[in-house]
Amino acid sequence: MRSNSKPHSPFNTKLILICASVVLFVFLLITTTSSFSKPPISQSHLSNSTHPVDDSEPTPLDCPSLPLTPTCTKTPPSLANALIHYATTNITPQQTLKEISVSARVLEKKAPCNFLVFGLGHDSLMWAGLNHGGRTVFLEEDKAWIEQIKQKLPSLESYHVEYVTKVHQADDLLETGMKEECKVVGDPRFSKCDLALKGFPNEIYDIEWDLIMVDAPTGFHDEAPGRMNAIYTAGLMARNREEGETDVFVHDVNRVVEDKFSMAFLCEGYLREQQGLLRHFTIPSHRSRSGRPFCP
Repeated sequence: MRSNSKPHSPFNTKLILICASVVLFVFLLITTTSSFSKPPISQSHLSNSTHPVDDSEPTPLDCPSLPLTPTCTKTPPSLANALIHYATTNITPQQTLKEISVSARVLEKKAPCNFLVFGLGHDSLMWAGLNHGGRTVFLEEDKAWIEQIKQKLPSLESYHVEYVTKVHQADDLLETGMKEECKVVGDPRFSKCDLALKGFPNEIYDIEWDLIMVDAPTGFHDEAPGRMNAIYTAGLMARNREEGETDVFVHDVNRVVEDKFSMAFLCEGYLREQQGLLRHFTIPSHRSRSGRPFCP
């Protein structure tokens, strides 16, 4: 009896292999797609959990997945301007690195804050950048210099101020500052002390300054205005704040005026540090504690 079965055709074998390959590919595709569609496992479960995760209950997503479109944070304009300015000029700040570092450490703790600077110079953009997000104001005696700086650095806030004193009057002014009316703490606008500067814009007096830098006016010759009034007024503003304390910096303390007036009106007892030609004083509010002596 002859068998009715037919021998397997090579063509049919190839067809079966092709179909099996297609099925396997489809299966892998479905599996891969399914795994990508599952929510990601919370990072906290991977690193912090001490209990096995119950697969029967959905777990909340503790951390959001990364965005498909990456975002970037722009460099703050004050910092960007400072970087570009100092990278493209051969003019450097007047203070040394060690001197700048004293103020920079305080700004690192207090910024953003209110920062008042006597003087507008090549380091002004640096101070504004270090106080990013705060208010940095510059008081300058030279109108022409203000206009020149504004053309190059329009983002800086500066005001023109006038001084009527001369360096050669320093000894007489130091004696004046020892009078009782100069020991009274209050708004400089209403002070009876001849050392108090009263011609600033009103908002300069209304703001409580966290840092004050005295690096102006000019004081290197007898006919220059000198920093006698600036140092005294900086100390008065610091004492007159409602509460807290103000860090006051005086540059060029190798000169007689800056040396004597800073010690007399910012007080040796409030001196925190001297680095090079820069002194750093921390002056507390005298309004928050009545009866506090002018100098400790």
